Amino acid sequence: MSQSPRKPGHAHDLHRACCGHDGVDAGRRQTLDMLAAGGLSAALATILGGRPRMAAAAEDDVLRIGYLPITDATPLLVAHAKGFYADEGLEAEKPTLIRGWSPLIEGFAAGKFNLVHFLKPIPVWMRYNNDFPVKVMAWAHTNGSALVVGRHTDVTDFAGLGGKQVAVPFWYSMHNIVLQYALRAAGIKPVIKAQGEPLAADECNLQVLPPPEMPPALAARKIDAYIVAEPFNALGELMAGARMLRFTGDIWKNHPCCVVCMNEQVTTAKPEWTQKVMNAVVRASVYASQNKEEVAELLSKDGMGYLPAPAPVVKRAMTLYADNPDYLESGAIVNEGEYRNGRIDFQPWPYPSATKMIVRAMNETVVSGETTFLDGLDPDFVAEDLVDYAFVKAALEKYPDWKNDPSVAGGDDPYTREEIMKL
Repeated sequence: MSQSPRKPGHAHDLHRACCGHDGVDAGRRQTLDMLAAGGLSAALATILGGRPRMAAAAEDDVLRIGYLPITDATPLLVAHAKGFYADEGLEAEKPTLIRGWSPLIEGFAAGKFNLVHFLKPIPVWMRYNNDFPVKVMAWAHTNGSALVVGRHTDVTDFAGLGGKQVAVPFWYSMHNIVLQYALRAAGIKPVIKAQGEPLAADECNLQVLPPPEMPPALAARKIDAYIVAEPFNALGELMAGARMLRFTGDIWKNHPCCVVCMNEQVTTAKPEWTQKVMNAVVRASVYASQNKEEVAELLSKDGMGYLPAPAPVVKRAMTLYADNPDYLESGAIVNEGEYRNGRIDFQPWPYPSATKMIVRAMNETVVSGETTFLDGLDPDFVAEDLVDYAFVKAALEKYPDWKNDPSVAGGDDPYTREEIMKL
């Protein structure tokens, strides 16, 4: 049964709707605070026992999936829900919902999960700052994120974010990259200051919040805006008094956000098993691309419950886009005539051009913590070394309908594209 949207201001009830529980436990909160305050290096060093080390590959062939409650995880979840893993002869445990990026990284590093989705910059940091053998195996989706502002603000464009508090899901995220690109273009300086510290009129203060905590924080006016993956933008619109300012896919055309990741030790030791996993994931991506409304219902708490959000929220997050005149009139969508994408799209091919662009952008993005690992990091090298193209390409050839997704490059070569980012 679908639920009626609540009025903004019910912060506790809203938190339960976002998280499915009352909050993050103390241990996870401590690690999240460490990430926010000290950056990623210190956090992973703690997770890995004080020094970088290789996670032990699982000795059995059971597929163990970890995911955040966001639509970025759709292919991993649909492959489980529709039995695609089983069709490949794989034994897959029910996917484990994790409330934040820090514990998901921790679980993957410890070998608890052998299939996860990460924000695209996270494996860059894991592999080159911590020598961890993570491999990007595919894209989980394209687009699927946005910036929303509180109705208590008068913000109508990025210039209006001067003097405001904005939450991002992680320092190393596509969200932080795109947000800071837009802020710089509007003449606003991204800064990271303690709460209560004065802000200049041309400064926008950034902080990290786990995605489920963003709508309650906005409803309580602890922040003025947030940028994050769906369905938390849709949930913010319906339950937290949020206004859609801009879709990220309308800035960076068909951008990656989360990517499918595995441990290189596993992919090297078990190539046939890995190929079966990727066959199921790619098949699920194609299915999600072709059946967004059905998939939204399936994933919601009114369906199979992979996501804690009700079906109307997830359906909005997957389907409501250029057909909504309010988005076009308000400027939340500007480039529809040229981009022709959806609110979220699903195609798995990891375009090398996007990886290179992200590595370059990470050097220009303000973050908290140590960033020396980026010094001299060659984008061309990362595009070849971080990403495994063989398994996903074999799966794409098995399921050629992937080319019908609107986020696939046109022309004679669907595997090559030019990156476009503009306001």
